[in-house]
Amino acid sequence: MGDWYSIGIALGVGIAFGALFAGLLSATPVGRIVGVVLAGVAGALAGTVIDDTAELVAGGFAGLAGGAAAVVVVTGALRRGGTRLGLALIVAGAALVLGALAFVPLVGYLEAVGLPALAARLRRTQADRYAGLRSLAKD
Repeated sequence: MGDWYSIGIALGVGIAFGALFAGLLSATPVGRIVGVVLAGVAGALAGTVIDDTAELVAGGFAGLAGGAAAVVVVTGALRRGGTRLGLALIVAGAALVLGALAFVPLVGYLEAVGLPALAARLRRTQADRYAGLRSLAKD
């Protein structure tokens, strides 16, 4: 196809690695940082495997962006009462889907733009933990 296709694959695979590492390691603040850094390294390695320098840069950038975006989603879900294992499994499944969709032409580019945009929107609208019936008990 061309360089644009292999760069799109590198972007999509980098986003997928970012989501995977963020989902697995975002339970603690140190884990969040480690997850984003590992995602960038894994995305860069995937870009190297795919082709050359442009793919390395695209994969590394997408890994960092995908990791940072997924950290926002995962920490928000954990704050609202989600379980670590359940979230890790859900995000790992989503990462597999993102990685598979990266091989569809132009979808890797859409993932690289869409996931960070979604995370930025979620970050602005995050609510606190649901109070449930405790809110009715206050006098």
